[in-house]
Amino acid sequence: MPQFLDKIIDSVSHFWSAFTSSYDLFLEGLWLTLKLSAASLLIAFVIGLFFAILKISKFKPLEWIADAYIWIIRGTPLIVQIFVLYYGLVEFIIIPPFWAGVIGLAIHSGAYIAEIIRGAIQSIDKGQMEAGSSLGMTKFQTMRRIILPQAFRRAVPSLGNQFIIGIKDSSLVSFIGAQELFGVSSSLGSNSFDFLTFYIVVAVYYLVIVLVLTAVVNVIEKRMAKSD
Repeated sequence: MPQFLDKIIDSVSHFWSAFTSSYDLFLEGLWLTLKLSAASLLIAFVIGLFFAILKISKFKPLEWIADAYIWIIRGTPLIVQIFVLYYGLVEFIIIPPFWAGVIGLAIHSGAYIAEIIRGAIQSIDKGQMEAGSSLGMTKFQTMRRIILPQAFRRAVPSLGNQFIIGIKDSSLVSFIGAQELFGVSSSLGSNSFDFLTFYIVVAVYYLVIVLVLTAVVNVIEKRMAKSD
């Protein structure tokens, strides 16, 4: 039993030593991860809203375009999409790993966000559109002023989950050379041949990010519930 406790103490001590000695590199990786995630999710939201509108369009060709995009993106792995984008575009234009990652993550998350927003819009009673028309609003005005605000409120929990997934998915950008959190942990692991310790360290960083984002989403949900 004492030997077991000694091993635990040594492991914790080793972990803490690795954590404190590498925090400056991980903070740089954290900043890159946050920038990468913020940029990609902002673009993904715009893409998702655009394709959600196409999806509910009564014009069939537009609906087919949205269906094809969502089917292709949701049916293929994100790492394959990033590789195709990065190594495919390099034949025509040199694009930095950061922006290749942003575009790849945005296109990927956009497909899921499109379905979230589409479902939220279609959950709104159709009478709301008729009410807008009776007030003299156009369909666009009714959608912007009445339907979308309600839809976004209903979509907050699902969007929050998708944003969390997007942040974790950003780790895949390390495979094209970006030194975000996971890239930093891989580099430190290869330099010290102690991959396990640094993978546990990076897991702690991701857990803290997810914890903070989850708390923010919960606060937003509660405020929206009070406003209702």
